[in-house]
Amino acid sequence: MMNKKTENPGEVTEPIGRSIRADAKRNIQALLEAAMKVFAESGVDAPVREIAEAAGVGVGTVYRHYPQRSDLIQAVFRQEVDACAEAAEELAERYEPAEALSQWMQRFVDFIAAKRGLAAALHSGDPAYSALPAYFEERLNPALKTLLETAEAAGEVRADAEPDELLRAAASLCTTVKKGDAVHAKKMAALIVDGMRYRASQN
Repeated sequence: MMNKKTENPGEVTEPIGRSIRADAKRNIQALLEAAMKVFAESGVDAPVREIAEAAGVGVGTVYRHYPQRSDLIQAVFRQEVDACAEAAEELAERYEPAEALSQWMQRFVDFIAAKRGLAAALHSGDPAYSALPAYFEERLNPALKTLLETAEAAGEVRADAEPDELLRAAASLCTTVKKGDAVHAKKMAALIVDGMRYRASQN
């Protein structure tokens, strides 16, 4: 059974046709957080019991909310994508345009580095995951585009960068990340934004 998105992208999801009680929401959130950590450390084939124990719930609770492993993987991925997208607006409110862009790029690298544990499943060719690449682009491309356009309008970064180019560049920096250690990748992402700032100051 596939999961149905709620109207608020940041909210916890539940299989179609079920109402969500407060305790069920807590269980689902705990499951998603535990699954993300377990997937990052042990891979997506980690025993369901390991995820259940990390979440503090029974194995039956895992299967009740996510009958198939692919359901849980999808839910984890979508929640993390949503959190990364929503961070753009939060950062824009806290920082000047170019700094908000730089901070978000750091957040994006963290997101990609943490998803290395999901990579095998997401690129397996399994049709269960066929909608996820489009979801990734639909949520993150507009978030980055808004940050870029704001920084460009303020004259703080060069005006010829495209969101998809930056997303691909940052993602490529994470190809050698091991066990979520993204220090080098984050340093390179910072240099990319600094280069955009430097070119803007030369115009």
